[in-house]
Amino acid sequence: MNKINVLVIFGGKSGEHDVSISSAFSILSNIDREKYNILTVGITKSGEWLYFDKDIDNIRNGSWEELSNKNVEINLIKNGNREVGIKFEDGTIKKIDVIFPVLHGPYGEDGTIQGLFELSEIPYVGCKVLASSVGMDKLICKNLFSQMGLSQVDYTFTTKIDFENNKDLEISKIEEKLNYPIFVKPANMGSSVGISKVKNKEELVDGINEALKYDTRIVLEKGIDAREIEVSVLGNNCIEASICGEIKPAKEFYTYEDKYLDGKSTCEIPANIDDLTMEKIRSMAIKAFQGIDGKGLARVDFFIDKKDGEIYINEINTLPGFTDISMYPKMWEYSGIEYKDLISKLIDLAFDAKK
Repeated sequence: MNKINVLVIFGGKSGEHDVSISSAFSILSNIDREKYNILTVGITKSGEWLYFDKDIDNIRNGSWEELSNKNVEINLIKNGNREVGIKFEDGTIKKIDVIFPVLHGPYGEDGTIQGLFELSEIPYVGCKVLASSVGMDKLICKNLFSQMGLSQVDYTFTTKIDFENNKDLEISKIEEKLNYPIFVKPANMGSSVGISKVKNKEELVDGINEALKYDTRIVLEKGIDAREIEVSVLGNNCIEASICGEIKPAKEFYTYEDKYLDGKSTCEIPANIDDLTMEKIRSMAIKAFQGIDGKGLARVDFFIDKKDGEIYINEINTLPGFTDISMYPKMWEYSGIEYKDLISKLIDLAFDAKK
């Protein structure tokens, strides 16, 4: 049986560049090399695409950029007689059968690079353009979840131009809509980047200014005393949901540092919830995934209010972290799919979505 040529793309221009590096290293360490030939391309923080063919330990230690092969042509666009694929110095071209993007955040999870893949007509892992862009935009996604009848905490929004033109009015509108504490989030960012929990007006102003470093549209949510529950989904037309897991943050909420740097938070799989709650959350996750026309994979995050047990959908992540501590593969592992097999399933789903 001929091996399948898989192009793994990692890095990227977003604030989640380093998370992507960790995810890529884990995937490259676990992918079934008896089934797949691996081609690896890293995107630098400045947006340069580099072909990398050295030991994957150089990805983890950060030396991949300087060790990349600058003489290799990466072509994902059809152009006359030029084939889509990787062209090497000797003129040979390695065809790309499928693309596995290991890119988190803007430029990798928001539909932009998915549009490039659609133009290339090469199968790729994960959601298509629409689901990727909708899933990345917290404000649009919240509006869609509302139309689907999925319960959410109260929320509102502001924009850079409105906040800068009339800060006092915007703060007044937010305080009229929401009680403190309030979570402040950039609309288009993942992995808790730019998010803050604020407890008064002064902190609210600071939180919005911090979030505006990452986006021009800001989502604000009512803060509740909640348990943080996550579930993984997998599939194209027939969607499966994993066993739920629970994040137990070491801080007031699950920050970027706590996810990927400090590592002091813990997770519990399965989450200590009753069967009815487990099934309700899994059903809501599938509904949300289908509602945005998701393909391949996503991790869907929920809150359970500690006071009354109400379940609220928080957000959907269409390219969730794949590091060795990430919840997406860990929840599937507990549900019976090993990491190596999960990667293969996702590649199979990429081909299936292209039919």
